[in-house]
Amino acid sequence: MHEAGLMQAVLEIAFAKTHDAGASRIERLKLRVGDLSGVVPEALQFAFEAASPGTAAQGAELQLERVPAECWCERCGLDFRPHDIIYACPRCGEISRQIETGRELELVSLEVS
Repeated sequence: MHEAGLMQAVLEIAFAKTHDAGASRIERLKLRVGDLSGVVPEALQFAFEAASPGTAAQGAELQLERVPAECWCERCGLDFRPHDIIYACPRCGEISRQIETGRELELVSLEVS
């Protein structure tokens, strides 16, 4: 489960930012997780619950925001959400090579005290 390693890296960033802010406790972390990121949100939640006890993040809330895949069609200019693994434009049928969103794994906010 690579989510454990990813969560450890997220927590290390959060701990450094908490220290830089002169705080000692993390109250809430918010992550954006793209559908194409290869990360399973439930496994990320489990990894957080396993890694946070005994740290500044103990008892903190983890909010996970799902980011759907969105593509852009070069031929007709349509932004669309693909419905399967072939990213065909629903308007003109062109296969999109432009994935605009869905690959994210971002720490977007951190509340500390």
